[in-house]
Amino acid sequence: MPRFSRSLDVYQGFNFKKDKQSNVGVLLTMKVGGKELKADLETIKDPEQPTKDIKAVGVLNHYLWETGSTDSMYFAGQISTENRQTLAMLILNDLTNIEVEFSYAIYQFDPLEKKYFKSSFHKSALKGLVEKSGDELKVMVDDDPAEEVTSPQNFTFQIGIKPQPQEQQVTLASAPQMKVEKKWGFKSGK
Repeated sequence: MPRFSRSLDVYQGFNFKKDKQSNVGVLLTMKVGGKELKADLETIKDPEQPTKDIKAVGVLNHYLWETGSTDSMYFAGQISTENRQTLAMLILNDLTNIEVEFSYAIYQFDPLEKKYFKSSFHKSALKGLVEKSGDELKVMVDDDPAEEVTSPQNFTFQIGIKPQPQEQQVTLASAPQMKVEKKWGFKSGK
């Protein structure tokens, strides 16, 4: 099965430059265990419309999905100090509610049309569960600030999210007009 994996440019995410054409990803919303992380990164530029800002929970440095309907999605990136504190407290409290609701967008540059386009996105917020490996949850946040971008202060986080038992749609694209809908999750039989 094909894999959709992107290394993303955190510096470009925080400091968008129209003449640079690297992949960019943003975590637009995220709620973990019923606790909402704030979209408090307010000056992130929309690569498709660089004069407009996006409010984001985080700027991503990596995204991976094996594209199977039951495969987990993996996100790594940078979040604010307040979101780091919120996520760290959830982890310290053993995170008994592992439900996740989130939205994101991955952008790539099309050299033929000379513009950015969304290469992975969805219409409705996605619902998942924090992935587990044995007894260990696949979520972490660094204690020390990241150094790639120092202002605003930000912290590296990682999370693996498997789909909840309901059918959801994710759009993948290789160019602005070349898109495919993929299922993420499936309804379980009763």
